[in-house]
Amino acid sequence: MTAIDAEQLPDTFNRLAWSNLAAQSAEQIALAAAPIVAVLLLGVGEGQTGLLQTALTLPFVLFAIPAGLLADRWSRRALMAGAEALRAVALLGILVLIWIGGLTLSSLALLCFIAVCGTVVYSVAAPSLVPSLVPPALLPAANTRIELARTIAFASGPALGGMLVGWLGAAAAFGFAVALSTIAVVLLAGIHEPPRTQVVRRHPVHDIKLGLQFVFQHPLLKPVFVTQLIFGAAAFMIIAVFVPYAIRHLHLSATGVGAVLAMYGGGMVVGALLATRVMRRLPFGTVIALGPVTGFVASLVMALTVWWPWPWLAALSFFLLGVGPILWVISTTTLRQSVTPPSLLGRVSAINILSYGARPIGTGIAAVVGGLYGAEFCLYLAVAIFGWQAMVILTSPAVALERQPDMVGEPAAALRSR
Repeated sequence: MTAIDAEQLPDTFNRLAWSNLAAQSAEQIALAAAPIVAVLLLGVGEGQTGLLQTALTLPFVLFAIPAGLLADRWSRRALMAGAEALRAVALLGILVLIWIGGLTLSSLALLCFIAVCGTVVYSVAAPSLVPSLVPPALLPAANTRIELARTIAFASGPALGGMLVGWLGAAAAFGFAVALSTIAVVLLAGIHEPPRTQVVRRHPVHDIKLGLQFVFQHPLLKPVFVTQLIFGAAAFMIIAVFVPYAIRHLHLSATGVGAVLAMYGGGMVVGALLATRVMRRLPFGTVIALGPVTGFVASLVMALTVWWPWPWLAALSFFLLGVGPILWVISTTTLRQSVTPPSLLGRVSAINILSYGARPIGTGIAAVVGGLYGAEFCLYLAVAIFGWQAMVILTSPAVALERQPDMVGEPAAALRSR
């Protein structure tokens, strides 16, 4: 985002952006620290850490839709502040148990589960709040700043969490995460959220069904969701097999593997920094297409390493996997915010998060196919799946959009009578 964009964004949004950076950093530090603490402090093995990882991911499947319903019924700012406070309390509980020597794997998993519940609510409500804080023309710049914060946290948080545990101990990592979550709550408390138009409230099941119908009957949002679902499965197929493949076939050391994987985060940062300029210079639909097409190209580049085992090809592949999805996230988030009635934004955002469920599907496919036919066949299969998701979006009306759609209002039937 340029300096001009930063000056144009309202101060109340800037508080949200800084809160988002603090919250995302707290999440990534805690996510990195939890399995390290489980192994070093509690002495657990691979199977038990797998259960811990389940606790860290399950809330996204269980609570995304209910969180979206809450975001459409309550104050989004208050809901986010409460969710972040919940995360701070859960992380503080881990910190206290470490101090008194009472931490167990079950208590760590339970408190991490609670903390991630806060993450889910925050992640669902944030995109729903943005359109009420900035004018429509600045939505791409605002979403770019939100994604840049997430990218910085994603790229630096795990390393920082590991270093804190290694240098200062487990308590320091969770203490720092608690402090960041507390800062996020304080920043959210200073945000003025404009009042929303009152709409008719029906039974929760009906309202959830309404959100699902809106997405899957919308000519723009349905192909976006399907594309994202397929992309997630294909990307995590590559990620699942890359480390053993890189060591065996590319002859990389542990340091070399880490350097190649770091290109993913580097690509995300570059994509976020360039997003506003790209969205100004290219038609809106073209920017939407860039993510899936770049993903397909990245899979082809990775497949080339089967024939030419050059590490720089693998590094380029991960860089492209970072650049493309960031442009995709920013453009499709702006699309959802533009074409969705304000009263449905929470549920539509939640349905988008449900696409994360494709990630374990991708890793499961990689485990089966890689075990039977080897990592090389997995990479070829990933190319086919990436090609599929590119065709889904390229044949959709979304790529024909010349500009960001106009913001929609509430349908008359949904407005609550006075």
